[in-house]
Amino acid sequence: MHDGLLRSITGPDDVKALRADQLPDLCAEIRTTLLDYGHRHGGHIGSNLGLVEATVALHRVFDSPNDRIVFDVSHQSYVHKMLTGRAQAYLDPARAGETTGFTNPEESEHDQFVLGHTGTSISLACGLAKARDARGETNNVIAVIGDGSLSSGVAFEGLNNAAEQGGNLIIVFNDNEMSIAEDFGGMYGPLARLRESGGTAQPNIFNAFGLDYRYVEQGNDVAALVDAFTEVKDIDHPVVVHIHTLKGLGLPAADDRHEVDHCDLSGSEPHAGRCEASHWQTPDAALGKPDDPRKHYGKLAMAALERCFAAEPGLTIISPATPGSNGITREFRERAGSHYVDTGITESHAVAFAAGIARAGGTPVVATTASFFQRAYDQFFQEMALNRQPVTLLSFLSGLSGSDSTHSGAYDIAMFGNIPGLICLAPTSGYDFLGMLDWATDPARRGSAHPGPILIRVPSETVLAADAQSVYRATCESRGITGADWLRWHAVRHGSEVAILGLGNMLPLALQVADALPFDATVVDPRQFGSLDGEALDAIMGSHRLIVALEDGQREGGWGEKVATYCANRRLPRAVAPHVLTFGAVKEFTDRVPLDELDERYGLTIESVVDAVLGLID
Repeated sequence: MHDGLLRSITGPDDVKALRADQLPDLCAEIRTTLLDYGHRHGGHIGSNLGLVEATVALHRVFDSPNDRIVFDVSHQSYVHKMLTGRAQAYLDPARAGETTGFTNPEESEHDQFVLGHTGTSISLACGLAKARDARGETNNVIAVIGDGSLSSGVAFEGLNNAAEQGGNLIIVFNDNEMSIAEDFGGMYGPLARLRESGGTAQPNIFNAFGLDYRYVEQGNDVAALVDAFTEVKDIDHPVVVHIHTLKGLGLPAADDRHEVDHCDLSGSEPHAGRCEASHWQTPDAALGKPDDPRKHYGKLAMAALERCFAAEPGLTIISPATPGSNGITREFRERAGSHYVDTGITESHAVAFAAGIARAGGTPVVATTASFFQRAYDQFFQEMALNRQPVTLLSFLSGLSGSDSTHSGAYDIAMFGNIPGLICLAPTSGYDFLGMLDWATDPARRGSAHPGPILIRVPSETVLAADAQSVYRATCESRGITGADWLRWHAVRHGSEVAILGLGNMLPLALQVADALPFDATVVDPRQFGSLDGEALDAIMGSHRLIVALEDGQREGGWGEKVATYCANRRLPRAVAPHVLTFGAVKEFTDRVPLDELDERYGLTIESVVDAVLGLID
C-alpha cells in the first residue's frame, strides 16, 4: 500500500502544510488504511470511511487543540486520531492496541472527552464555548455529531441551549442517512427534503431552533468541505454545517445508496450506503465463528417472543437502535412488523415509551446493553418502577467484560438492583433465561403480587460455555419453576460448612470452587439480585460456618453487600454467626482489560476463592 503521505502526518500542522491537490491523495490513503485495519482488527469502520474528507478538512482549517473539536459519536474519530499523531496505531498491526475506539484525552491533547455514548457533543461544546467566552478567548468550538446520534434527546437540549447562548459554536452534522441500523424518527423526513433541495427546504429543524445553517451536498469532497469550514471559521454565532456523506465509502458500492439493504450487523460483506453490516466490522479472523452470548441469547429471546405475537397484539419489542448486536436480526424485524419498534438512539424515550405501552395494557420488552440502559436511569426509577408498570428489560453485556470504559456493564447490579420495585433476574442457563422471560411477559402477571417491571440480565460467555455441557444443564436448570418462584433461591448442590452463592454469570465459578474444596460445599443459584430470599438465607446461616457471595459486578453497593448486611443484622451470637466473604469488582473504570485479567485482579478465580475459604475454615 502506498501510504507515504499518511506516514508523514504527525499532527494537524502537517495537514495544513500539504498542497491542496494532495488532500484527495491523503484521503485515499486514509481510506485504504481504514479498510485494511477493519479486516485485521474490526471496529466502527463504516462511519469513519464516510467522515474521511470531513476530518481532513477540519484539521486543514481549524487549529486543534486550541480550536476544540468534540466528536459524537466518538467512534467516528479514527481519522481524527490518524491526523493527530496516532496513525501508526492504524498502519502497524503491532501497535493497534495503542488507541481506544473512542476519543480519550489520556491519548492526546486533541481529544476533548472520553465519549462512547451519543448525543452529548453539542451540550459539551456549549460548555466549552461558555468558559471560553468568560475568559475573553477567541478559539473556535466545533461539535461533530451524526451517525444517528442527533436523535438523542440530549442533542435537542444542546441545540436549544446553543441558540440561546450565542457566540462562536460550529455544529457539523454528519448526515449519512444511517444510525446503527437505518435511521428512525419523524425528523428524518425533513432532513431528506433538505438534502433533496440543496438545503433550502422548509421546515428546517435547525432554523426552527434559531440557528444559522449551511448545507454541503458533497460531503465526501474535501475541497468543498475546506471551503465550507473556512467560511464559518471564527463565526460570531452558532451555525450548523449539514454535510451529506456516504457511510462506508470505499467498501463495495450498493446498487442504490439510498435504499436500506437486508444486511445484518457484522455481516461478512458490508458495502457502502445504507448498510447495517458496515457499522461494526468483524475482523476476518472472527468470521464464521459461533454467535457470541448477546446474539445467541437474543435470538433465543426473539424466537420465544415471536411465538406469542398472534395471541398478544400488544407485545412490542423495543430497541433503542441496537438490534443486530443483540440478536434482533433484520429477518426477525421484518417478520415482526408492528411488534418491533426501533426508537433510534433514545434510551430514555424507549423506557418511558415502554411504560406508556404497559399502562395502556400492552406488553413491552426493551432490549439494549447495560451501559446504554444507564442513560435511562430516571425513567427506570420514576416512569417504570414508581408506577409499577409491567415492562420487561433485557440487559445485554451485563457484568465484567473486556469492553472499553464507556461500554462496561460492571455497574449494573449496584445501579439497577437498588431501585425499589424493580425485579432483577440473573439466569444461569438458557432454559432459565427463557423461563424468566416467559414469566416477565405473561399478561397474567398484572394481577399478581409482582406486577411491576422486571429486568433480566442476559447471560455472558461464562454461562454460554457451561450451558453447552449436559452435566451443567442437568444440575442447574430450574425445571418446573413458574411465576414468582423465580425469586426463590435454588440450591444446585447440597453440602455443609460452606455455602457458595454464585449470582448469574458466577454460578459456573461457584461450582468449580466447590469441586476444588476437600469437602462438600453447598452451591446456590440466587436467581435474582433486586432482593434477598430471607427464608433461604436464614436456613443457610443456621447450617453453615461460611457464606461466600460471588458476583461479576461492582462489589461496593452490590449484591454481596446485601447478603453480608442481612447476615450481620440478624445479630446471631458470635459463636454461631457465619462469616461472610464477598467477591466482586473494585469500584473503578477499566478499559479493554481482558476478562481473565479482571478475574485475577478481583480474586474471581478458583484458586483465590478456594484459598480464602480454606484460610477461614482451617
